[in-house]
Amino acid sequence: MYFWYKFLTYLFYPFSKVYLLYRKLSEKEHPIRYKEKLSDINIDRDNGFLVWFHVASVGEGLSILPLVENFKNDKKVDKILITTITLSAAEVLQKRLIENEKVIHQFLPLDIPIFVKKFLNHWSPNLAIFVDSEIWPNIIFAIKERSVPLLLINARITKKTFKKWQLLKNFSKKIFQQFDLCIVANKETEIYLKTLGAGNIKNYGNLKFANTETKTNNSLDIKYLNKIGSRKIWCAASTHPSEEIFCARTHLMLKKKYNDILTIIIPRHIDRTERIKDELEKLNLKTCLYSKFDEINIKTDILLIDAYGESSKIFNIAKYVFLGGSLIKHGGQNPIEPSRLGCKIFHGPNIDNFFEIYEYLKSLKIAYQIYNSEELNRSLVEEFKLEKVDNNQVIEKIDNYGKNIMNNVINDLKKYINI
Repeated sequence: MYFWYKFLTYLFYPFSKVYLLYRKLSEKEHPIRYKEKLSDINIDRDNGFLVWFHVASVGEGLSILPLVENFKNDKKVDKILITTITLSAAEVLQKRLIENEKVIHQFLPLDIPIFVKKFLNHWSPNLAIFVDSEIWPNIIFAIKERSVPLLLINARITKKTFKKWQLLKNFSKKIFQQFDLCIVANKETEIYLKTLGAGNIKNYGNLKFANTETKTNNSLDIKYLNKIGSRKIWCAASTHPSEEIFCARTHLMLKKKYNDILTIIIPRHIDRTERIKDELEKLNLKTCLYSKFDEINIKTDILLIDAYGESSKIFNIAKYVFLGGSLIKHGGQNPIEPSRLGCKIFHGPNIDNFFEIYEYLKSLKIAYQIYNSEELNRSLVEEFKLEKVDNNQVIEKIDNYGKNIMNNVINDLKKYINI
């Protein structure tokens, strides 16, 4: 199977530049740095021990920040290379790491042997760490050909993904046996990876529970706070198509009791914001984009977030959060970020992808399941009756839980640095 995968990637090679140019014109790639995906590299490696982290998207990128902070202070680590695939992940990570000379960001090259070889020749990593479920066969086999330790951390494989890998049993076994260590995010993934052929597996919990000590400002700009004032607010985060209308219906019900209610919606994919805005305005809801600050006023019904990396700022002021991807058959979205910031979380019935996390949060009495707008409306009304949300004890429990996970993961990773 690997022979045919590699063969197909060779066939794609002549079209790779055209493919990326098309994506560039579609604004899905960086206008200049898209060439990094062709291993056109303009940054020197320098000498010393280089740790390479690869993440796919924003959530995975943020999850490794505590590790990056720790490695930045490790004298045995001279450089930290972080590669991403998505443009949004690159933008968010660069905001967080812009001031550190020890950290370099690059886009991962296409999984074509010619580009992979050029990339590895240039960066020559001493330790390669893949995050979540990023599997690129040509890159993985090329890393192991160079006898570089290869780790998979915060690994998460859903039932749907597992079934796909099961169709290619021999291929999957050959791939997952390449990893020297797999640190999984949940029990389900631990079982799946054992079945798929991974050897050295450890389970400490989801790394996203760990907090970071970065100096990033997670406070909403004062100009927004002044506009919001003392209005009652709630937030719907990581919403998918149809869930925004659900939120709009909830808003209309709330508005009958609270005339000043403000609903903040953070779509899972911000390229949908204009379409969402049109849908909401058809319901006679005054909707403003986060980027158009001047249009926000006391009559604004919905504040629609059209920028990446702003969620934590919103969670700091909106302590009641509906998590999307849970009313549709998507499997839910990760509730860790709002829970760490002391938010009460509401979700639909479809949370299979994060079942263990939700069970933990339910044990802390900060996660609640709802089925329709009426239930969410009633729940929010009850919450608004309270003078103030006080989840300090819960925040402390989650913080300690996250620190324990992070310390265990760091101790395992350091074994491959102190060789």
